[in-house]
Amino acid sequence: MKKYLIIVAGWCIMLNACKQNVQNSSQSLEKTSQNSQWRGPKGDGIFDETGLLKEWPADGPQLLWKYEGLGDGFTSAAISNNKIFVTGLSGDNLMLYVLDINGRFLAKKELTEEWKQGRDGPRSTVRIDDGKLYLYTAFGKLYCIDEVTLEEVWKKDVLLDFDGQNIPWGLCESPLIVGDKLFITPGGVTNNMIALNKSTGELIWSSPGESTVSAYCMPKLIDDQTVQMIVTSMSDYIIAWNSDTGEKLWSFYRTSEFNNHPNTPLYYNNMIFSTTGDGAPAVMLRLKNGGKDVEQVWQNPEVDTQMGGAIRVGDYIYTSGHKNRFWVCLDWHTGEIKYKVRDIAACSVIFADGMLYCYTERGTMNLVKPNPDTFELISSFDITLGDGPHFAHPVIHNGIMYIRHGDALMAYAVK
Repeated sequence: MKKYLIIVAGWCIMLNACKQNVQNSSQSLEKTSQNSQWRGPKGDGIFDETGLLKEWPADGPQLLWKYEGLGDGFTSAAISNNKIFVTGLSGDNLMLYVLDINGRFLAKKELTEEWKQGRDGPRSTVRIDDGKLYLYTAFGKLYCIDEVTLEEVWKKDVLLDFDGQNIPWGLCESPLIVGDKLFITPGGVTNNMIALNKSTGELIWSSPGESTVSAYCMPKLIDDQTVQMIVTSMSDYIIAWNSDTGEKLWSFYRTSEFNNHPNTPLYYNNMIFSTTGDGAPAVMLRLKNGGKDVEQVWQNPEVDTQMGGAIRVGDYIYTSGHKNRFWVCLDWHTGEIKYKVRDIAACSVIFADGMLYCYTERGTMNLVKPNPDTFELISSFDITLGDGPHFAHPVIHNGIMYIRHGDALMAYAVK
């Protein structure tokens, strides 16, 4: 009898230990899973990573895996719960692919017509928020999909439902989500910017803004003023809205030859930096009256980043040009160019653990040390897989750098 009780007690201890292990594993997964949006946690190109390599081997960091067969497209990888979500063109339609963290195919879901009118394929990176995936097509179809089941939760035809107007290269905006609101810009006369309930798709507010068509960028949240605001570029203006009510707070006239404006504004300490291609000058604005007004601080006609973004490190901006094809470092406060070089011009740039990651339109991946006094190129290697333009922005997650080029997604160990 005593032996039996000892065995039973042993099994109880083992069962409790197993339960605790399962709970610990679940809690660990919950801690490591996170929402995901284009260009990092705050949409500013800065990734919260540590312990990354400060120099790469001569032939580049180790290629952990590759996945080919995504089809055309320019979207970056979105990552949540150890799964990777990326979109591509399949025939005429948008296809969502799901891979595990080791690059193994898990699932795919075909949605609706996607762009095939030059530079074919999807542009808008998947937004992940609270277990839901948000996909936006170049034709303005907005989907909310369950992250686990891939079942449709709701959808909107943003252009049709809100009298919006498409733009020459198709909509490229990735949705911005703040709290329970999803912000998107139909670019209509009446519904210039809208806020939807992220759970239901129902309209919360709509604003006529300046009644201009949208641009190609994701909006930016600014939440350290007396009023929380959403700032974005439209075809002819930089505009700010009250995020709660949709009231237009201010607008600043800024246009270019083709009104592309593909870059989300950068924000730091009451100042907003915006740069666009087609030869238009970069501009720095300063918020006044608690964010209810704005004034120009400086502009620089030599800086005309088209779609590669910019990074602020300390008091300096690092970015590249489009018509003025230079890599430049400029002073955040004055707009003064500290130096400009042609070594890696025209590239998408992100930042992590003290280093700049610059992926050029020629297909070279560069590791650069930010230095306002001189250009410091540390390491480089070429991306040889995939095809088409090198436009997708890199992503760094848990020490792995993900690069998408056409139908290929590659994972490199950079830690």
